[in-house]
Amino acid sequence: MKSEMRRENSISKSCESARNICIVKTLAKLGHFPSRTSEKEAWFLSPLRSETQASFNVSLRKNLWYDFGIGKGGSIIDLIMAMKTCSIKEAVQFLQADTIIPYFIATTPQLPSKNKIKITAVGTLKHYALQGYLRSRRIPVEVARRYCKEVWYTLKGQGYFAVGLENNLGGWELRNKYYKNSSSPKSYSFIDHSSNRLVVTEGIFDFLTLAVLNESLVNASDGIVLNSLVFLKDIKNIVSKYHEVFLFLDNDPAGEKATKSLLRFFANVTDCSVSYHPHKDLNEKLISNSKNKKVEGEK
Repeated sequence: MKSEMRRENSISKSCESARNICIVKTLAKLGHFPSRTSEKEAWFLSPLRSETQASFNVSLRKNLWYDFGIGKGGSIIDLIMAMKTCSIKEAVQFLQADTIIPYFIATTPQLPSKNKIKITAVGTLKHYALQGYLRSRRIPVEVARRYCKEVWYTLKGQGYFAVGLENNLGGWELRNKYYKNSSSPKSYSFIDHSSNRLVVTEGIFDFLTLAVLNESLVNASDGIVLNSLVFLKDIKNIVSKYHEVFLFLDNDPAGEKATKSLLRFFANVTDCSVSYHPHKDLNEKLISNSKNKKVEGEK
């Protein structure tokens, strides 16, 4: 009798622990990424059925899902049971076997901070100042428009605009001539070209530069812009799914350490940093090459 009670308590604790695993991160591990997000929720194409418009909702505050197409929802355990057609025990075992997926931490809604970036408008890149900034980085506007937006935002009561790249959770990486900012939530950016090859860069301008220097490679590959090396751990499960992965990380101690880490764990990874050595990154090489051509043309 006591052994049965202990077993039931153990199962109960396992279920409680598994329910706290983040649904969004679990879906990303399984290859499902949000179509759109806000601070409160994320919308996906349903992982349970085929659809063309996202009707699968995940509450980012409650860590619960609901599929409006079938009228069902629940916890992460319910989702894994539905996706894998398995029992509660098998779903919990699947979730607990993954030590990379971070746990969901419920937060209490807070009043907006004056120091928090608030996105006010998103549109096509048109502002002449941003076009000038792109030219200074040797990025054609038409290339930037394929992946980036013109983003207007407020910070400390002041309005700003920037070249913006949306990340995997709906936050924005923001760049202009004077500032390098980002809005919450922070994450890496994923560019889906339905390929079995992946290119990985550190920042926005590394990826845009690669699209300039090797357009055919970018067009024929999925892409990840890390936005910070902190998110390297979040993409390891994605890297393992590709036939080949090309790394274009910075030629500095941090970038070299990150590259060595991936090379050590994955046989499908190729370090491409030699292609822009001795420059720190791809964009630095592009700017340098442009200046050299200009000097040669003046001779």
